[in-house]
Amino acid sequence: MERHEHSHDIKNTKEKKTLIVVLMLTATFMVVEAASGFYTGSLALLSDAAHMLTDVFALSLAYLALWFSVKPPTLSNTYGFYRAEILAALINGILLFVISGVIIIEAYERFKVPREVKSLEMTVVATVGLLLNLGSAYMLSRYKSANLNIRGALYHVISDALGSAGAVVAGVVMLLTGWYYADSIISVFVSVLILRSAWVILKESAHILLEGTPRGVDLKAVQASICSHEGVLGVHDLHAWTLTQGFDALSAHLVVDDMYKSEELISDIKDQLSGRFHITHVTLQLETKECGSANSTCYEDGAGGK
Repeated sequence: MERHEHSHDIKNTKEKKTLIVVLMLTATFMVVEAASGFYTGSLALLSDAAHMLTDVFALSLAYLALWFSVKPPTLSNTYGFYRAEILAALINGILLFVISGVIIIEAYERFKVPREVKSLEMTVVATVGLLLNLGSAYMLSRYKSANLNIRGALYHVISDALGSAGAVVAGVVMLLTGWYYADSIISVFVSVLILRSAWVILKESAHILLEGTPRGVDLKAVQASICSHEGVLGVHDLHAWTLTQGFDALSAHLVVDDMYKSEELISDIKDQLSGRFHITHVTLQLETKECGSANSTCYEDGAGGK
């Protein structure tokens, strides 16, 4: 069974090694930050450690998704396991929403009864966490545009970096003023940033899972492009969807005037769709105008003529 590749496939060893390195760094510092949070009494550190726990899970999912995505197609999964990446991204988004809710609830309790925080120790730990997260974010950012799941993991790490930066600010404020509300305020601020990232991931992953038209693909322009080929009289049942980030697919029924030129026509249309719209997996069914379902013409749909 043929394996269709796409230009942004996340398959090479460097990207997998990057995920493993980021995962190990995150897991190690999660333990350090959690222990420091309990020791210093800082909600900002504890919430960031809890977020890091979801990061460990999210990064593990990302790695497993990459492993599943390179498995060959089977008779029961004819497209392979590309969607494993999108499912992992969806779970990542949900986890971000959950952790944000936990932070907000705990911050509310701290607003009612502020707790003393060992500010110096908290600031030192938060600074180390900030540097670690920035390094991890840099490593992941090299691949984020190619894969939604990698982007989901990157959002987790960036949220952690923001949390660590907020903890540094809160620590400095408490060191200088003793105003312990700063710890809770920063925690709420971080939770809002996390929610924004979560919404982006959920929206994009849900759009793909619901077989939505790929972002940046104008179906009217696609139809006009197909109709621009000599011999194409009409297009109907035109569908475009995304299998996984960077891998778009399209199917359509074409009404043609000469079935004997089908191979050359299909080849030309596929080349155009790949070059202009970056759609590489294309399935076309040709029909003559005598066919009962061939009821859509290029002229009726305003796609232009020959």
